[in-house]
Amino acid sequence: MKLIFKTGDKKNYTITVSEKDIAEFETGVVHRFYSTFALGRDAEWACRQFVLEMKDADEEGIGTFIFVKHHAPALVGATVLFEVEVKSMNENEIICFFIATSSGRLIASGETGQKILKKERLEKLAQQAQ
Repeated sequence: MKLIFKTGDKKNYTITVSEKDIAEFETGVVHRFYSTFALGRDAEWACRQFVLEMKDADEEGIGTFIFVKHHAPALVGATVLFEVEVKSMNENEIICFFIATSSGRLIASGETGQKILKKERLEKLAQQAQ
């Protein structure tokens, strides 16, 4: 693992809300806004941009937690900017704070955590879970 980032380092990630991002369950469409579930997925991906640069070839990242506060809706077709900042680094874990905005409006904020583990360790964990 490369320790190349420090507290306060930042990255941006931009997405366009699509049909796959709306709130929909087995019972049908709830609404046609960017769902909290999709926001969480995209926030984790935004933080993962740090992990992709940090991990070695024999390592992989795994999520440890996610906290999303959904402040306002975004429609299908809206562009959402995730601004991600390293909140802390603790051994092999990175904690990121994020805000998501669309057209200058705050859509969401929160935190995500990911650990970098050896792929071999992840495979053992998968076998134990069976």
